[in-house]
Amino acid sequence: MAKQFEFQWQIPVPEYLQNGATFDRWDEESGTLEPKCLVKVDENGFFIYWKSEGREGQVREISQVNDIRLGLAPKINDPKTYAEIEVKGNGSLEWRTVTICSGLDLVNITYTPLIAADVDTSREWFEGLRQLTPNTKANNICPMTSLKKHWLKLCLMVNPSGKIPVRSITRTFASGRTEKMIMQCLKDLGLPGGKCDEIEPADFTFEKFYEFYHKICPRTDIEDLFKELNGGTNRTYLTIPQLVPFFNDRQRDPRLNEILFPYYNRKRVLQIINTYEKDLDYIKQEWLSLDGFCRYLMSDENAPVFLDRLDIYMDMDQPLSHYYINSSHNTYLSGRQFGGRSSVEMYRQTLLAGCRCVELDCWDGTREDQEPIITHGKAMCTDILFKDVIQAIKETAFVTSQMPVILSFENHCSKAQQYKMAKYCEDILGDLLLKRPLELIPLEPGMYLPPPNQLQQRILIKNKRLKPEVEKRSLELFMKGQQEQNDDLEIVFDVSGVVGNVDGEEGPLNDDDSSSSDTMSGEEIIQNKPKITNGPMQASYLDPTTPNIDTDAHPELKLCQSIDTNDPDEDEKKRSDSFEKKEEDEGGNLTAEEEIALMSNYKYIGATTNIHPYLSAMVNYAQPVKFQGFDVAEERNVHYHMSSFNENTGLGYLKTQVIELVNYNKRQMSRIYPRGGRVDSSNYLPQIFWNAGCQMVALNFQTPDLAMQLNQGKFEYNGNCGYLLKPDFMRRPDRTFDPFSESPVDGIIPAHCSVQVISGQFLSDKKIGTYVEVDMYGLPTDTIRKEFRTKVVPANGLNPVYNEDPFVFRK
Repeated sequence: MAKQFEFQWQIPVPEYLQNGATFDRWDEESGTLEPKCLVKVDENGFFIYWKSEGREGQVREISQVNDIRLGLAPKINDPKTYAEIEVKGNGSLEWRTVTICSGLDLVNITYTPLIAADVDTSREWFEGLRQLTPNTKANNICPMTSLKKHWLKLCLMVNPSGKIPVRSITRTFASGRTEKMIMQCLKDLGLPGGKCDEIEPADFTFEKFYEFYHKICPRTDIEDLFKELNGGTNRTYLTIPQLVPFFNDRQRDPRLNEILFPYYNRKRVLQIINTYEKDLDYIKQEWLSLDGFCRYLMSDENAPVFLDRLDIYMDMDQPLSHYYINSSHNTYLSGRQFGGRSSVEMYRQTLLAGCRCVELDCWDGTREDQEPIITHGKAMCTDILFKDVIQAIKETAFVTSQMPVILSFENHCSKAQQYKMAKYCEDILGDLLLKRPLELIPLEPGMYLPPPNQLQQRILIKNKRLKPEVEKRSLELFMKGQQEQNDDLEIVFDVSGVVGNVDGEEGPLNDDDSSSSDTMSGEEIIQNKPKITNGPMQASYLDPTTPNIDTDAHPELKLCQSIDTNDPDEDEKKRSDSFEKKEEDEGGNLTAEEEIALMSNYKYIGATTNIHPYLSAMVNYAQPVKFQGFDVAEERNVHYHMSSFNENTGLGYLKTQVIELVNYNKRQMSRIYPRGGRVDSSNYLPQIFWNAGCQMVALNFQTPDLAMQLNQGKFEYNGNCGYLLKPDFMRRPDRTFDPFSESPVDGIIPAHCSVQVISGQFLSDKKIGTYVEVDMYGLPTDTIRKEFRTKVVPANGLNPVYNEDPFVFRK
């Protein structure tokens, strides 16, 4: 018998949160205090809501709450007001304050400070609310649960007299419906329907709301299906003989294992009738009414995603190189790449969203305190303190996921400030920082990388590292106070992939992680000329060259270029740096003329190769090295070495050496990042690099474009932990995989896929025409864009019905 499906999306809400507590709420926008708010959480964990004497009820949707903070004092500019509020309770104001951080994206965050009477209450509520957020599963609730959520919100947003204003209901259902019609439907249900009327919450039950919903938003699509199953008759019920073939032929996934997921039979259909049918006479007759049929189709049993995969279901004991890793580019920026604002908050929001690799562009601070800063160097972006970022990372790294976090340093600092960076990492992160390799997985050629499970709640630093013998000698000298801090020593190269100073100190070559420039493009990867110096280790090195990309021969490569919001010059070169950064009070915003002038004079400065041994010693499983070719990497077989490529360089390797890139990614990690021309912080399509097994496909998280939507949808699976196990053929050394091949992958049975767009509900709160596009992203041979689109349903954003023929995707 087919199993009854249960989707455990709810997190139990502690009783004290449901009972509520009294807080004062500080409104940062108006600079006013709302005293004595009774704050509660509903039993489902949908909302945090509050109400004070003489005011309307307010709610915060918990699915939009991304963080709960304790110890963050409200922003009260008036010292007198601050002092008056502080003396009202027991304990310091900051530790009595619980701040709710919420927003629909990662940039525009609303802060709601709730001030408790004592620190015990604030601590208890902080811990309780932290248990409820984040809850990724709550974003995938079924339509019926979503309706209950809408109903509950209306019940909580009461007016000062504790009643539901009719105007709140008319606003909820305004799209495509007149106020007059909505009010008439309320009257038909025996409820007050005047424009200024109020409804008692006790009278506005969910069943009343559900009836009201069907009057306003009739499900004619489900009615049509019900009639079809009844053979076009006017019969008001479906029988078990009618339902069994419908469930097996049209609702059950035919790819499922018949033992683990048996076919529907009479007993299972009876369970469905008993669960969803509300008419007792129909239950006795073993019938399912239209209402029961609708409730079943709107339940969790018919979810569009695999709900069981929202938990961690993958094997997390494979080497790191076997996983896709949710990764961010220039994490500190909240806007454009030039003249943008840097923000500590972006690190919090990105990590809370499930990202596991964040980027830190580190530069020498120019203030009197000589503190290292994070900024987009010489791009007129504002700066933030390195130590503040590390503190934010500590506080948020393991709220959403317990899996390891990688800090990708682009290090431009002097040795003195590198030492400060290392000490901040050590002192602030403490035991979270993985300073030494695991005992059973040493840093040796041929040794695989550790698995995510063995690195839970650990933070890894990705930074250039000195040669072991040089690092040991330099560290010994430094610890004895004999290390000379000389950052002006001439650097020379040797062919082994390290750099050395004229005094013999060495460090690894720059690894291509030049986030702001197109030093190598897919069209023409520049060959580096041998560099001769007067140092004792005269040598040269070459970069691999890549021919011009023929996108006519490989049209699938155009995918990465097709979603640009602008088309900047692909041949943008390094430019001279003649601009100073704007001051903080200017907000980091540039006029169009200033941005053009800045770009025309911009020159990227590569990361330093003169590494402080104290910082070098903290680097282990993520050591960036200059990429010298796939054959060299395979010969060396050093799994903890990794390289970074801008999207154009990556496209070049996809075009010319894609199988070698796939094999490289089985053993070692690679990082892809946006080309420097994306000054608007747009993103490339990540799918084409995932197809080659690239682990860290870094995106601009501040831009919620198509690329970020694909990234968010992909990493929502596996518990939003930030790690997804790559397919078997992308991991096994005995398998060869070419993502551009049109032949079926060995061991994979091609599936026929068709999508029928039937209808939509609550698509817009405006009376507008709507249509639906259906795209597929995957291997190039499977990817289809801009080919399937429904007709336009005019002037209906509430419940449009499309009834299109199925869109069929080729095998």
